This record gives sequence, C-alpha cells and structure tokens, in this order.
Amino acid sequence: MKIAILSQNAHLYSTARLVQSAEKRGHQVVVIDPLLCYMDITSHRPTVYYRSQKLDDIDAVIPRIGASVTFYATAVLRQFEMMGVYCLNESVAISRSRDKLRALQILARKGVGMPVTGFAHSTKMSAELIKLVGGAPLVIKLLEGTQGKGVVLAETQAAAESVIDAFRDLDEYFLVQEFIKEAQGADIRCFVIGKKVVAAMMRKAKPGEFRSNLHRGGTAVEVKLTPEERKTATRAADAMGLSVSGVDIIRSKHGPLVIEVNSSPGLEGIEKATNVDVAEEILQYVEKNAKPHKTKTKGKG
Repeated sequence: MKIAILSQNAHLYSTARLVQSAEKRGHQVVVIDPLLCYMDITSHRPTVYYRSQKLDDIDAVIPRIGASVTFYATAVLRQFEMMGVYCLNESVAISRSRDKLRALQILARKGVGMPVTGFAHSTKMSAELIKLVGGAPLVIKLLEGTQGKGVVLAETQAAAESVIDAFRDLDEYFLVQEFIKEAQGADIRCFVIGKKVVAAMMRKAKPGEFRSNLHRGGTAVEVKLTPEERKTATRAADAMGLSVSGVDIIRSKHGPLVIEVNSSPGLEGIEKATNVDVAEEILQYVEKNAKPHKTKTKGKG
C-alpha cells in the first residue's frame, strides 16, 4: 500500500514513528507538507499535486495536521476524499474537533459528560456568565488556543471579569468553564483508535501550574481506566467522527468529564509513558480499513 502522511515536518517524533512502522510493515510511505500541495478542482478528475508531482497513486492518507494550518490542510484532505482515497481521519471530523465550541456542542448533544461551560460575546454579561458556571475559581479558554496556550485560571470573581474584559478587548472568542478542583491539576489522555482505547496516561501539572500539558512541563504516567472512563472516551471520539483521537478527560466527583478531543494526538508522550506501540496500532487499523471511496461523512461537509 502507498501511504501519504500529511505533515509539515518529517522529523517530528509522531511522523517519524508512523513512517518507521509503515515501512516495517512493507508499505511505501511519502511525507507530504500540505502547504506545498495545490489542487485541480474539477468534477470528473479532482487531483492533488505536490511539488509539481501528481498524487494519483495514494491508497491511504494519515493526516498529522497542525492547528495553525487547519483550513488549508483540511482542504487538501478533502480533495483526497473526493479522489476516493481512504483518509484515516476525515476533513469534516478534524474541522469539528478544532472548533472548540462546535466540538462541545456536539458532545453535549450526544450526552457526553463535560464541565459546565458558558459562551458569550458581550462583556456586559460577564457576571451572568461567571454565575452560570458556578462562580470563581473558573477556567477561561480562547477558542483558538492549543497545547495549553490561551487557557487562564481565574481564582476570584474580579480576576475572572478582568480576563474576560481583556479577551473581549482583543476581539477574541472564548469559553468560560467550571474549575474541577478535585482533579488537582491532572487529566487523562485516552488514545482512541476505532472504538478502542489502546493506551492511556495521566498527566499532572508541574508545581504552581494547573495546565497538565506536557508542553507546559507536566509529567505523564500510565493509568488504569475505569470502564466508565473507557466508555466516555470512545463515545467522545465517535461523536466527533474520528478514527484516531486523543480524548482528554478529568476525574470529577460526578464521574469522568471530557475537556477536549484532539484529532492529531502526539505519539511521543503516550508511547513513552505506557510502552504501547501506538504507531503500530494505527497502521494495523489503516490496513484493516483502507478501502477506496470509504468516506463515512460523505455529503456532510
């Protein structure tokens, strides 16, 4: 099988591991920077070109799309879908997951547990918004933030109103979310492939920090999930329409709550914390499911 990995950097750990695993399993692999692609959008013969080369012999695409290039990279992915190429995560599902507000609305519609969350535009409603999520302390998140960027813990009412006013002055959209104190700065990354959690790690924030992202200095260890946590993770992934995802949940007194569903979860942290060969699991899934014109979200773009 000829597999294309959509990635801007072939040397990134996740991309390199996928290449290594695919080649070990006898596949031909090409790493393609989506920003260097261009497309012929026609009714009869849609085509993707990469550095002047026509990509008409690809059997499967594994997207590793960075948040900053979502718009163009998902357009390239959508073009592959139009060509009938199997895409591990489809363009619509990735776009859903990258829009934090839309993702939470989808999860809420499917009955997936989440922290109480508010969204508004006018700063005149700051007090009401804060009250909606149970008051301070609370978490304020920029819609466009990634890897813990644009996430603020406001410990008092005054601090919360100040942050909300600042974000609004910058004309930024944001979410206000209840702070789950009992989580104690920890969350769980569940790596979901298909309908199965193949690995899970608990990430703990460094001292003085509440964000548990490994990019922020957090630490990770393997964790044993409860049946309810496994079910929550797989339901969240399924709601997004993602075949491969990193579902982040926190343990609360009300049970597991989903805080995010990541469509391009990194492999380094999860593989090192759990010793699970996640890249191998991904390739096995691609081999089992890659068939021409197999697009689950066809007509829902």
